[in-house]
Amino acid sequence: MEMEQQSNDALRQRHQELVEAHPKLRIRDRAQRLGVSEAELVAAGCGVAVRQLGGTAQQLFRDLGMLGPVMALSRNDRAVHERHGQYQGIEAEGPVGIVLGPDIDLRMFFGSWRYFYAVTENGRDSVQFFDKAGEAVHKVYRTDATDAAAWQAYVDRHAVDTVAPVVVEPVAAVAEADAPADAAALRDHWRSLRDTHDFFAMLRQFSVSRLGALRAAGEDLAQRVDDAAVETVLGRAAGSALPIMCFVANRGIVQIHTGPVRKLVRTGPWFNVLDDNFNLHLNTDAVASSWVVNKPTVDGWVTSLELYGAGGELIVQFFGERKPGKPELGAWRALLQSLCPVALAV
Repeated sequence: MEMEQQSNDALRQRHQELVEAHPKLRIRDRAQRLGVSEAELVAAGCGVAVRQLGGTAQQLFRDLGMLGPVMALSRNDRAVHERHGQYQGIEAEGPVGIVLGPDIDLRMFFGSWRYFYAVTENGRDSVQFFDKAGEAVHKVYRTDATDAAAWQAYVDRHAVDTVAPVVVEPVAAVAEADAPADAAALRDHWRSLRDTHDFFAMLRQFSVSRLGALRAAGEDLAQRVDDAAVETVLGRAAGSALPIMCFVANRGIVQIHTGPVRKLVRTGPWFNVLDDNFNLHLNTDAVASSWVVNKPTVDGWVTSLELYGAGGELIVQFFGERKPGKPELGAWRALLQSLCPVALAV
């Protein structure tokens, strides 16, 4: 215990020195600079007041509906997705869960979730979920609209007496190739898809990365477009009030916004949507390739704009607003086709 305390003291000292030298750094970036995980900074109380939450991620998620309106945040290294609303339609019993409310729309993959905290930083309260590698998966922020008494009751109900040390454990990467062994077979399988959700199973079947599948499929199914496409698409969607869907994911969660976008702002490398109930912060300098992707479904073809980083990681996806049983919006498909020099399959 004494060694743990000394370790925490040393980390807090290093953290304070970094904050003094670089006061504008976000906690995720501070962790990287210090060579530790974000969860380790939180658990050590580096710039925050913290209470550890016990139980499973599923138990904690099932109670989020009691909080009333909050702000849900999910991110990866290149994109941050923030959505205001209530946790409704919560299903969190097994390894995969969903939140299917009109505002907050999530798909959770709980297998690697491990550390959970109630955090207060600069007067701002949040509940934060981390995976076993100590990386943030999802955060829930209290807002002026949140039921303050319910928030305190939630924390008190789930908090444990002590904050345990974080033992970082790497999350194993899935083995996948950069190209399919049989590109023609993958293309045939792709053209036989009946649901966009079957795409992931196809990647597993062919043991190929997502980007590897796009490169191999043929330009009528996936073609690379200019990296300025995201600003073009969001700008035209905002100008015409075209409702879209925006997906940002990390290895533990997918967070989805459905609806129009209105206020678009460029701040240095970050291209932002700054609407009342939805914010997106996208580092366009980190975009290595942009693709229009075309998938068949029982409801017709569905097209998306997908942005990838230099390591092949998916940064963000955009679709036209749609529900199962309804065809894709014609205006959305026309917008994405206008980006493409080659005609998409129909």
